Amino acid sequence: MPLMEIGRDSFKLRLHACAVVASLCIFADLLGTAPMPAQAAQQTSAQSAAARPVGTIKSISGNMITLTTDVGTEVGILVQDGTRLVRVAPGQRDLKDAAPIHLQDLQVGDRLLIRGNLAEDGKSVLAASIIAMKKTDIAEKQAREREEWQRHGVGGLVNSVDPATGSITIATNALGPNKDVVIHISKETILRRYAPDSGKFDDAKPAPLSEIIAGDQLRARGTRSVDGSELTADEIVSGSFRNIAGPITAIDPGTSTISVQDLLSKKSIALKITADSQLRKLPPPMAQRIAMRLKGAPADQGSNVTAPAAGTPRPGDTSGGAGPNGGRPAGGGDLQQAIARMPPASLADLQKGDAVMIVATQGTQEAKSAVITLLGGVEPILEASPKGAASTILSPWSLGGAPGGDAGSPQ
Repeated sequence: MPLMEIGRDSFKLRLHACAVVASLCIFADLLGTAPMPAQAAQQTSAQSAAARPVGTIKSISGNMITLTTDVGTEVGILVQDGTRLVRVAPGQRDLKDAAPIHLQDLQVGDRLLIRGNLAEDGKSVLAASIIAMKKTDIAEKQAREREEWQRHGVGGLVNSVDPATGSITIATNALGPNKDVVIHISKETILRRYAPDSGKFDDAKPAPLSEIIAGDQLRARGTRSVDGSELTADEIVSGSFRNIAGPITAIDPGTSTISVQDLLSKKSIALKITADSQLRKLPPPMAQRIAMRLKGAPADQGSNVTAPAAGTPRPGDTSGGAGPNGGRPAGGGDLQQAIARMPPASLADLQKGDAVMIVATQGTQEAKSAVITLLGGVEPILEASPKGAASTILSPWSLGGAPGGDAGSPQ
């Protein structure tokens, strides 16, 4: 999860049959446990020594594993002679088919759930059991699910929601006229919603249809009608994000913040650049081609969008031929893929006066809006777009990490 359609559909669509956010619950299922009630806070000191860290292997030295947990901390895992080690497949919800493994079978990057007790130093865990998922298995499952979102996905801005019929109408935008698509939901449809302070799919939570409102950004995966005007959804992810476009008025490297004079609201907006923010800067020829498409230029006048050779797309790139928001390919190439393949930019690459298009979180009273995606070098695009409409081209899932990447384990 966004500038609405250049963006994270490749809109952070880790853009899935099971959400990354559900991974802790999956691991709880594997252990035969359930989330602890609030009363569990009143436990004995012996019980409080129990530890179940979840994360990714950073390094292995002898019988000590350094685990980077999903909350960003590092913990040492001491593998004892009696520690039980098993491997499960991504998405597996019980240990019935778990395969016994040895410590030497683990590799850096594998996902682990540890059950054990804190050591006396309070910084390491004496492991009683370890449940592992291979990083290669996770990557393969993510690739399959990203392809599903790519082939059978559509996204855009919510126009209306009809709870009586269980339908949502969205407006897609593929650097051209908006096209309405009606999304039909059923009792089997999985509905998730992004947290107000996060653009991570990991943080998306199950949410009812009643939480989706006009103006939300939404992506759905399912079966489309022949003419593409309707989709019966298997899964939907939605969120409320800020679309901002305008010149940078201030940059503070010390606090990693920028201020942008939004062309639509005419207000200066302060935004936080985080480690998860996706920054890209368009080369001038590409920006000109996109601007021509916004002006409705013929296909032979620059609609062929290609990307510089900069390696493979980020894991969240799921745009493919369908485009992130139900969009059409940008001439000979797909705009979302082109941008996703561009080298990342940094705060140091931005200057006061640069025109940018941004998708950001709504923010809270305690925290500024955080940049999810930022695209620089967009002066021609803003000039070609009437009344700031270009701010909705980018989506939260445009530049990385999006639905379709869950492996049944935290990522």
